[in-house]
Amino acid sequence: MSDATTPRLDVALLGTTLDRIIRLLRRSKLPGDLSPVAASTLYTLVHHGPSRLTALASAEHVTQPAMTQVVTRLEQAGLVTRAADPDDRRALVIDATDAGRELTGARRAARAAVLDELVSQLHPEARDTLAAAIPVLEQLVAIADERGSTH
Repeated sequence: MSDATTPRLDVALLGTTLDRIIRLLRRSKLPGDLSPVAASTLYTLVHHGPSRLTALASAEHVTQPAMTQVVTRLEQAGLVTRAADPDDRRALVIDATDAGRELTGARRAARAAVLDELVSQLHPEARDTLAAAIPVLEQLVAIADERGSTH
């Protein structure tokens, strides 16, 4: 419920701003030279555990053949392994290797350094506002994850 004193959320501006932040991070020099889909796939495996190829393709909104190519490149780089699913030998289960976990951590640290340098230039009140927004943004992600869709 809002009233005349509550600022209206400009969701179009929010989306545009988030897109700009994502582009900024993608332009940053991150270890590993991974495509956005490969980096996201590796992140998913590191943080959510082993997954079937079909589930990864669905999560990344790519075709199964495209995900097969991504996984092949990650496997050749020593970042993931693939094995037959013990519950269904026809299916493949993909998992991150220790090297994949280390690279994901290094990429996270590099992104944090980029953001830290920028955030340090904000006024303390703006930093506090940004800190308060993080749980709300996390909640948006959780809602989208529960729906299984990002529309």
